[in-house]
Amino acid sequence: MRYFVNLDPSPSAEPIVVDLTELPSGALDVTVGSKRVAVDVVSVGNGPARPISVCVEGRMVDLTTEGQPPEIGAIASGHRSYVRVESERQRAAAAAKKVGGGASDKIVKSPMPGRVIRLLVAAKDEIVAGQTLCVIEAMKMENEVKAKAAGSVADVHVVEGATVEANGKLFTLA
Repeated sequence: MRYFVNLDPSPSAEPIVVDLTELPSGALDVTVGSKRVAVDVVSVGNGPARPISVCVEGRMVDLTTEGQPPEIGAIASGHRSYVRVESERQRAAAAAKKVGGGASDKIVKSPMPGRVIRLLVAAKDEIVAGQTLCVIEAMKMENEVKAKAAGSVADVHVVEGATVEANGKLFTLA
């Protein structure tokens, strides 16, 4: 399966192409860009956090993921990052939805359940791609929610101190 991985939230960022094939033995055949990479993945627990241990080119990383694709949070070595991971199928489905209209791309949703601890924009504010809109606290860590595109804030659906669910509506952009 081919995946497109974006580590940068700006809309002009080029995704990294990752081809992943599970072999009959259960091993993974992984190519990143045009380079074959030795990867071994082992699940080390159950539950919604999905902890795994990953060996990439001989280097071990314990990784926990959260959220639902394509927006995924990853915690490795105590650092939290957000990445966008789309399969070819997800990309095709998203492209088909955009043809029909796509008001959903104007909605900014919470990537995880948590508490809004800071709102950094208000209704009618102009924003740029990559700008932090708010900060959500989850599992005692502060997580920035950033704009994916430039525009303006049409509506703010939360207040500071509010508890939000994963995929809960935070902002509507114009």
